[in-house]
Amino acid sequence: QKVKRIYGLLEKQFRLTLGEAERRKGVTGENLLNRLESRIDTFVYRAGFANSRNEARQLVLHGHFKVNGRKVNSPSYVLRAGDAVELREKSRKVERIVKALEAVDRRGLPSWVELDKGAFKAVVKSTPVRAELTLPITEQLIVELYSK
Repeated sequence: QKVKRIYGLLEKQFRLTLGEAERRKGVTGENLLNRLESRIDTFVYRAGFANSRNEARQLVLHGHFKVNGRKVNSPSYVLRAGDAVELREKSRKVERIVKALEAVDRRGLPSWVELDKGAFKAVVKSTPVRAELTLPITEQLIVELYSK
């Protein structure tokens, strides 16, 4: 329940994400968190374009971002290493985005995010690393609960 609330997902979306994590090679719990952190709404929040995940989700839904030059308006869009997320030209004057970017220095960036504030652009350097996620989550318990 906590993970669904943190990432702003409904039950169906969460189950689909968990199913995708189970199909991948490796540890299912880590795959799940990897998948959740690779969503564009979470990336927009982590890169500092928004002050909360809900705000990031809304900004994506309203079409403020481009991925590799193409407009994306689905918060569930999954990013891969090397993808460039850029704020659209029209959106660069939106006050809450500018203020959120100013606060990035205080909050800090994860190692897999490379931000260019001047160009309003962030690049996914690599896949998210579990050790760097400070969320109070025991992913193995989630996998056990949903595997029943």
